[in-house]
Amino acid sequence: MLNLLGEYDVRLDAKGRLVLPAGLKKQMAPALAEGFVINRDVFRPCLVLYPRQVWEATSRMLGRLNRFVEKNMDFIRRFTAGATHLELDNSGRLLLPRALMDDPKLGKELKLVCLGDRVEVWSKAGYTQMRKEKVDLSALAEDVMGSLGNDSGPADIS
Repeated sequence: MLNLLGEYDVRLDAKGRLVLPAGLKKQMAPALAEGFVINRDVFRPCLVLYPRQVWEATSRMLGRLNRFVEKNMDFIRRFTAGATHLELDNSGRLLLPRALMDDPKLGKELKLVCLGDRVEVWSKAGYTQMRKEKVDLSALAEDVMGSLGNDSGPADIS
């Protein structure tokens, strides 16, 4: 299972390709041969790069939805629209699809943000703007993580 970490600044070339930074490429080594799927994010103006295995797990979840329920079909239709299979070229670049680049207005300067099993692709300006939004992180942490409990106890760092 992937546990991708870090933020990376990258630049698109004239053809819309980006080179995966060495640190990210090393973390993604197990997934490189299988390729990726890129798609629009559900909540924010960015794209999400899924290793193929993660996308397939997401697709299996979608496959369990009842397609005779209109809101399920609407979600499947909107979520999967634009999803595109990507593979690294011989120079280690990914060609981002033009159709997906316009929605979040990515531009040439990008920020790749690792989120465990996937990578968000932001415009550098859009990511900076999102990071400036006022969020009470302590309250959010309590709301999201507070009810999980901790079966393993505190981490031993000695």
